Amino acid sequence: MSYHNPFTPPRKSATFDDYTMAEIRRAAATGIYDIRGGGAKRKVPHFDDLLFLGASISRYPLEGYREKCETSVTLGTRFAKKPIELKIPITIAGMSFGALSGPAKEALGRGATIAGTSTTTGDGGMTDEERGHSKTLVYQYLPSRYGMNPRDLRRADAIEIVVGQGAKPGGGGMLLGQKISDRVAEMRTLPKGIDQRSACRHPDWTGPDDLEIKILELREITDWEKPIYVKVGGARPYYDTALAVKSGADVVVLDGMQGGTAATQDVFIENVGMPTLACIRPAVQALQDLGMHRKVQLVISGGIRSGADVAKALALGADAVAIGTAALIAIGDNDPHWEDEYRKLGTTAGAYDDWHEGRDPAGITTQDPELAKRLDPEIAGRRLANYLKVMTLEAQTIARACGKNHLHNLEPEDLCALTIEASAMAQVPLAGTSWVPGKGGF
Repeated sequence: MSYHNPFTPPRKSATFDDYTMAEIRRAAATGIYDIRGGGAKRKVPHFDDLLFLGASISRYPLEGYREKCETSVTLGTRFAKKPIELKIPITIAGMSFGALSGPAKEALGRGATIAGTSTTTGDGGMTDEERGHSKTLVYQYLPSRYGMNPRDLRRADAIEIVVGQGAKPGGGGMLLGQKISDRVAEMRTLPKGIDQRSACRHPDWTGPDDLEIKILELREITDWEKPIYVKVGGARPYYDTALAVKSGADVVVLDGMQGGTAATQDVFIENVGMPTLACIRPAVQALQDLGMHRKVQLVISGGIRSGADVAKALALGADAVAIGTAALIAIGDNDPHWEDEYRKLGTTAGAYDDWHEGRDPAGITTQDPELAKRLDPEIAGRRLANYLKVMTLEAQTIARACGKNHLHNLEPEDLCALTIEASAMAQVPLAGTSWVPGKGGF
């Protein structure tokens, strides 16, 4: 005979929580996996688990009103005749025209240009609006080869060979048919309205030896002028960074699992890859072991949100960062202004991730011409520039507090960790101790 205690509320399972059970029911009813955009929503160790150790007696701070803290960065100094010179170490990550609307891509170009940094094309080719409004434009070279042509390779300021991205390392791109408009179809040489699923690997090379040949081919096409980036998803950062360097890359872009995507399987986003925080130190170690740290630049992306995140990534050894989701939020994505319309779609501002459906009320992740008209690219561009300015000022404030006159002078010694996991991943001491897991101390 069982007895229910009326004073004890019913107890739900931590393993089979409401969301998990709802997903089981959805899968049972539909027989298809869930597709969405955005990045990982699970909580993993991140930059919030690190703190800076500001100056006191043992360190000498800089006065913000009188002493400069430089922010510039040059990318592509290894082999390129024309390295990229940026005013700030915060770049805009690759997001395609197709995944994003034309006005959204224009806004990103405008904002990046005002701030003195670069933007990136994404899959599907280069639009004239994007090239026209981006002072510095990086051209992504993806497995799909959609929209790829020698003319645009030469029109770009740098080329980024995409091997993988943080939301789906080992997986290909996805752009569903409802976003394949006439223009997108023409650019990608695809039928209108038909799902586009990009390959998960490049068709003409399978390993680092072939990658070296591909990089040389791209250098020949562009007369050795353009920096060649290699972008990898965070999975085996030490070896992937080392092999990219040995293949001849000027810049390595490393994207952690908090990085976003236009659309892929939810199970992929949440269960494949490594946290951004765990990726940085192995990549830096690979560069140091090869004697190439600061000679081959390291760009980190995946969940960068604030100037503090920027400063922490640079302190751990990165040369620059890239932002994607944060940039979309800055120009108007998931804005509560459109809450009523988000609710009609069965979601809410801040949770909308059905980017693949092309019904974004903000006019950003859509190809619907009426929705796209809602985004004013000039206003949105200024919003992005303001956001980049604030991030830069925040990073400078932290650097000055640590006594540094350039953001690149920040170092692991300036950091401590709040958790054992973050301490182990970032290889900085647990707060209040000199202990780093696996490295001794007390």
